[in-house]
This record gives sequence, C-alpha cells and structure tokens, in this order.
Amino acid sequence: QVQLVESGGGLVQPGGSLRLSCVVSGATLDHGAVGWFRQAPGKEREAISCISNHDGNTYYMDSVKDRFTISRDNAKNTVLLQMNNLKPDDTAVYYCAKGPFRSTSWWLEVMYDYWGRGTQVTVSS
Repeated sequence: QVQLVESGGGLVQPGGSLRLSCVVSGATLDHGAVGWFRQAPGKEREAISCISNHDGNTYYMDSVKDRFTISRDNAKNTVLLQMNNLKPDDTAVYYCAKGPFRSTSWWLEVMYDYWGRGTQVTVSS
C-alpha cells in the first residue's frame, strides 16, 4: 500500500523559509512523479511543483518559481520542498501526491493516484 506523509509545516513570518518533506512508503521513487499541491482557505487546490522521478526534471508554477525548490532523496524515499521568501499568500495546506508522469499535464490532480493528508503552512507576522 502506497502512503505519503507530509511534514515540516508551521507558522513563519513573511520573508521566512520552511522545508516540507514528503516521505513515500510502499513504492520507490524510481518511476512516475511526485507533485506538491496546496489549498488555501476558500480556494481550490492548486499544483505548485513536480519532480519527475525518471530524470529528475523539475516543474514549477509561476507563483512559486524562483522561491521554491523541489528535490528528492532516493535513499530516504523522500521528496523535499524548500520554500524561501514566503508570503502571506502562500498560506495553505500543502499536499504531496504520487502518480505517473506526464510533462504536459503534471499540474492536473487526476494524474496522481496517491495523496498525503497535508501539512499546514501559515505565513503571518
């Protein structure tokens, strides 16, 4: 059974940093992709980043590009999301998800088969 568990969320001031972790069990990171999504209060869940497990290519939405960095640690079966220069608009529950990889549709929720339960990130002074 594939499970994903997020951690690393918390309260941070604007301009601060957090690093989220997504530990994957029941599957390796050799295939497919792991994506990060977020859902802010009153808004729909949106994709923010993805890493292709096959070649390590990374993808970002414009809203987080140049501030967030996705990476993986295959030995620990973990995908990381380093978030810098956080803004109040980044406040959301952050989810990781795993599924087959399609470069042309990595941002679509339907492309992911397994989801974590989320970790709360709050950016506030």
